[in-house]
Amino acid sequence: MNYQALIEQMTLEEKCSLLSGGTQFTTKAIERLGIEAIFLADGPHGVRKQAGSADHLGLNPSLPATCYPVAATVANSWDISLAEEIGEHLGMEAAALGVSILLGPGLNIKRNPLCGRNFEYFSEDPYLSGKMAAAYIRGIQSKGIAACPKHYAVNSQETFRMSSSSILDERTLYELYLTGFEIAVKEGNPKALMSSYNLVNDQYTNDSKELLHDILVNKWGFDGMVVTDWGGSNDRVQGLIAGNHLEMPATRGNSDREILEAVKTGRITEELVDKRLLELLSVWQSVVLPDQAQSFDVEEHHKFARKAAEQSIVLLKNEDNILPLKKGTKVAVIGDFARTYRYQGAGSSLVNSTKTDSPLAELRKSELDCTEFAGGFMRDGKADESLKRQAVELAGKAEVVLLYMGLDEVSETEGMERKSMKMNDNQIAVLEAVARVNTNIVVIITAGASVEMPWDYMAKAVVHGYLGGQAGAGAMVNVITGKVNPSGKLAETYPVSYGDIPGAEAYPSKERTSEHREGLYVGYRYFDRNLEKVKYPFGHGLSYTEFAYDNLIISPEKVSCVITNTGQLPGTEIVQLYVSCKNPAVYGPVKELKGFAKVSLAVKESRQVEIDLDDKAFRYYNAKTHSYEILGGEYEVLIGASAADIRLKGSIQVSGTNAELPFYEAELPNYWKGTVEQVSDAEFAKLLGREIPPHTWNRKAPLDMNQPIACLQYAKNPLARFVFHIIDYLRRKADRKGAPDLNILFIYNMPFRGIAKMMGGMVDMRMVQAIMVIVNGNFFRGAGQLISAFRKMRKEQKKEISG
Repeated sequence: MNYQALIEQMTLEEKCSLLSGGTQFTTKAIERLGIEAIFLADGPHGVRKQAGSADHLGLNPSLPATCYPVAATVANSWDISLAEEIGEHLGMEAAALGVSILLGPGLNIKRNPLCGRNFEYFSEDPYLSGKMAAAYIRGIQSKGIAACPKHYAVNSQETFRMSSSSILDERTLYELYLTGFEIAVKEGNPKALMSSYNLVNDQYTNDSKELLHDILVNKWGFDGMVVTDWGGSNDRVQGLIAGNHLEMPATRGNSDREILEAVKTGRITEELVDKRLLELLSVWQSVVLPDQAQSFDVEEHHKFARKAAEQSIVLLKNEDNILPLKKGTKVAVIGDFARTYRYQGAGSSLVNSTKTDSPLAELRKSELDCTEFAGGFMRDGKADESLKRQAVELAGKAEVVLLYMGLDEVSETEGMERKSMKMNDNQIAVLEAVARVNTNIVVIITAGASVEMPWDYMAKAVVHGYLGGQAGAGAMVNVITGKVNPSGKLAETYPVSYGDIPGAEAYPSKERTSEHREGLYVGYRYFDRNLEKVKYPFGHGLSYTEFAYDNLIISPEKVSCVITNTGQLPGTEIVQLYVSCKNPAVYGPVKELKGFAKVSLAVKESRQVEIDLDDKAFRYYNAKTHSYEILGGEYEVLIGASAADIRLKGSIQVSGTNAELPFYEAELPNYWKGTVEQVSDAEFAKLLGREIPPHTWNRKAPLDMNQPIACLQYAKNPLARFVFHIIDYLRRKADRKGAPDLNILFIYNMPFRGIAKMMGGMVDMRMVQAIMVIVNGNFFRGAGQLISAFRKMRKEQKKEISG
């Protein structure tokens, strides 16, 4: 189709109208030109197309779709082909449900284990995240659907996510928080990408020409469309200038008029509007679905979802080879998670599953003797001695105890962080009580992120299923009975305790900035220097067989070694390649993941495994040259079964680019040593290359549109403060009940401008400006401006309808 000719037939008003949504999840149409509206839907691990009244947080039901394992689960498979196959299945279902753009995958870095949305993200490592995301994208788009990786970029917390500014240095930005997106864009070639809510170094991502154009387009070659997160548009016109194409959701033309006015006043040209529209339509019209109804095979997709879960389960511990359980083993099944299976997180990714496996039902179908069950504990954390006594009584009659433990539904959700890395005390109390009568305990964990495990000494085996999707319960039974040999390995580090994480006490930030003082030292990059603080290292995972590593060969282009299955069962090993500079002239982690391979071997089989040394193997980002450079010298090449279990070592001499060094050791002593929990203001400012921006909101200054509604507590107007207390009361009340109200949380965290962006066009930005006048103590002047702005908006809307 000749989109340029199509654009030439449009009025300026029509052009502007296509740059924002038509409804909560659809774009606009222009019937006279044959431009159809398309549907966008959440879909990191399953298509969520709401059938009735649409909402952003997933509170209303959606059409049935397969709930696949979440990204945090699939990342443990380290299996690029599996990820691509998941993408294909997601693409098929999206097409069948009439969804043209699937909003996923999510690949933000797991900076902190408490982030409420970590279950939607792959890893703490950008290389692994990028490779997995690129595979999802290729799979989704192979079915004619556009993938939309998110949230670009440095979206590291849910608290005040629409107004928090992530403050970090240039090198950390590029190496840690952008590398995953770079790989996803270059290797996946997504047709769309979603900008994040937050600011990066005090500029909204959707307003940032550096992020949306200079990096995304010029450096990475992105040729798709950029869509805001829902309500994530700050300055609509600046977003267009920066490189955004589509604002979501609908604002009933309010945003369109902002663009129209900007053209008329000369702030932007009509040529810019045409350019963005051409880029948008080239994607949009390529994913318009055919009129004829499509379908997908529910049973086949459920079966595949089980396969995906099987390949992603991680065996953390297996003393005395208690697993796999033998046929006929008399087991006691204990734990509420065995009765009420939890297989996904909450929020906008919530999938209405086509069907759901039950752990109890799957166990009873197995060859184990497990007719009895005890709940053991209350899911919400409340103590119940009678439930615990029942569990102990049952455990005393069994050969092996299967204890299903985990995090409940309200622990992991969009819009809020976890309060702790601990599991509820009542679950640990049941474990302790059961361990006194039966030492053969297998703990099965259901959670979307890492947890503290000071209790694991009481269990002979610990198996982590993460959030395994609708078929995960059956997958877990296949693993514990030996039908499937576990091969998953952790895509994140499990610290001994939460306090061992740098910056733990400062997370999440509840002020205007979130200071990333730890820099590059996230996850294993930090813990490599502090191994005593690790419970289970990055890349760890056991098998029912054993593997030997030998015959390391290193060339400038690739590394190879021979892996042999030395055990008694067929199995699959994930081989990890790390690189370490021996005498670095720049600070950095001890080593970094630079490649991986997954190999399946029969008993006694050997195979040569090759891993490429690509363009990211030896590079670092230089903040003085503002580009990637290579530090010349000797590098150690490490092949391991985990970040802490290195099996083979070798070295290679690498030629450098001889760039001027960005920093010397005396300037950044704690970054050089990796002791980033001790970074001072002066050292952080030196790393940033500028003064540290104010961390707190100015309580004395007038409130502005980009502060969260929670800041009403500082308002000059007593009525505004009263409104805050009502919202805060409702928030706390829901929290005390153990059932957080996501709508109230969304309002609490939302900036004032979100009133205009998330109310379906009932309020525009002029009205929000008037509301700010009222909030800041000028009630009558603000009320007059509000009435005037409302009348003007309604007049404009009526004119457009009649026109």
